[in-house]
Amino acid sequence: MCNNSLAEEKFKELDAFIDGLEEDEGNLIVILHKAQNLFGYLPREVQLHVSRKLKLSAAKVNGVVTFYSYFTEEPKGQHVISVCMGTACFVRGASDILSSLQEKLGIKCGETTKDGKFTIDSLRCVGACGLAPVVIADGRVHGRVEIDDLDKILVELESGVR
Repeated sequence: MCNNSLAEEKFKELDAFIDGLEEDEGNLIVILHKAQNLFGYLPREVQLHVSRKLKLSAAKVNGVVTFYSYFTEEPKGQHVISVCMGTACFVRGASDILSSLQEKLGIKCGETTKDGKFTIDSLRCVGACGLAPVVIADGRVHGRVEIDDLDKILVELESGVR
């Protein structure tokens, strides 16, 4: 996952966070959010640590991780680009945008580029139907996206320009 001393520090920080909570089990989702923020994703090693710390079954922890789309068991790229595939976005060309993005980056939806820079995801409705089609890049919502806009979005991500 990462080097041992760095991982140890992250586990210590996670333990301190958990120990600071009044109740454990009722805060499982909050704890998993903290763990994902620390580690970048929730590999088996982290899920087992949480299950032991909270005295919960590993299956219960994994069930929560796999149920909620926010959580991921695989590392994401430095930049995450999500294409809304809800009805309004789909009707307005989101599938073409997704296809073009996959072609530009040489990966499929759900994958990360070999250099670790980009991950492509698809989402169901993001609640911005009036802006369809919508692309969310590192949390920033881009509305009424056209295929020609993708290069600009990628350049902004790489340069850090917002």
